Amino acid sequence: MVWQIPENGLTLSLTEPVVILEGHSKRVGIVAWHPTARNVLLSAGCDNAIIIWNVGTGEALINLDDMHSDMIYNVSWNRNGSLICTASKDKKVRVIDPRKQEIVAEKEKAHEGARPMRAIFLADGNVFTTGFSRMSERQLALWNPKNMEEPIALHEMDTSNGVLLPFYDPDTSIIYLCGKGDSSIRYFEITDESPYVHYLNTFSSKEPQRGMGYMPKRGLDVNKCEIARFFKLHERKCEPIIMTVPRKSDLFQDDLYPDTAGPEAAMEAEEWFEGKNADPILISLKHGYIPGKNRDLKVVKKNILDSKPTANKKCDLINVSKKTADTSSVQNEAKLDEILKEIKSIKDTICNQDERISKLEEQMAKIAA
Repeated sequence: MVWQIPENGLTLSLTEPVVILEGHSKRVGIVAWHPTARNVLLSAGCDNAIIIWNVGTGEALINLDDMHSDMIYNVSWNRNGSLICTASKDKKVRVIDPRKQEIVAEKEKAHEGARPMRAIFLADGNVFTTGFSRMSERQLALWNPKNMEEPIALHEMDTSNGVLLPFYDPDTSIIYLCGKGDSSIRYFEITDESPYVHYLNTFSSKEPQRGMGYMPKRGLDVNKCEIARFFKLHERKCEPIIMTVPRKSDLFQDDLYPDTAGPEAAMEAEEWFEGKNADPILISLKHGYIPGKNRDLKVVKKNILDSKPTANKKCDLINVSKKTADTSSVQNEAKLDEILKEIKSIKDTICNQDERISKLEEQMAKIAA
């Protein structure tokens, strides 16, 4: 189900989704929006299938149901959304071109342990994975999809059994690893020079984390040099964890905040499905991020009678545009009425308050006299 969050956040519980996408035969555990195309959503379920939807029409346009023989642990888009990488219970990491519906690269036993793996794309096109060795030691590895024979780097961490969840900041090339059940967050910088994955530091707390959420870069407070914000899930609460870089200057720190991916899509769903690629549209955080007006999701179901002769189509289009114009003008009028009513009630309230204030002033004057 896809839900539209109102402009200023939730005030009431939502009960009506904008659209329900039906296509999986078993529970869906993974959903991921396309990084640059509007209304393109990927979902992966316990039926070992990956479906890519055009949410604007409510249709499943790509169904990859024969590539995974076992449970999919996670799916990650690359920077421009032309490829995806997956980690699966069969110990394989796959790089897939979803539009050609083919596996571009594959590594068997990326990590030899039986416990779950994770795989994510980095901005330079390499793939970063976390998993376990045969001796149940936690590992992290860096791979080049053009040659998956050997990892670029492989590091062993410790013998804890919590799955390492990677969160990646493409602007600073930092990866944060949060272990499920750990009470720490380790972070590493990825560079082009050996050893490629450089340990930076560890954030430790007392209570273990049950899960972790990650704030997009544009939600951070640039005035406080905040470079990451996590939302740590406890048994009964959600705690923000804020990571800042200590700087004496109050000026904007260009090195911490290079232009970052904004919320605006670089292309429409149809363009992506037709084969077009586009990099994210970048925005500056110099004055903080000011959100624009949300674009409401309009779901337009495709008509199966659309393949009628073109002459009829023209008339239909005219009728449809007339209808939509009519309905939108009715909606606008209703909205205008609502606003006018609200203004009137505010004016009435102000008048009442004015009267009350003048009465109170008179009483005060009497008491003072």
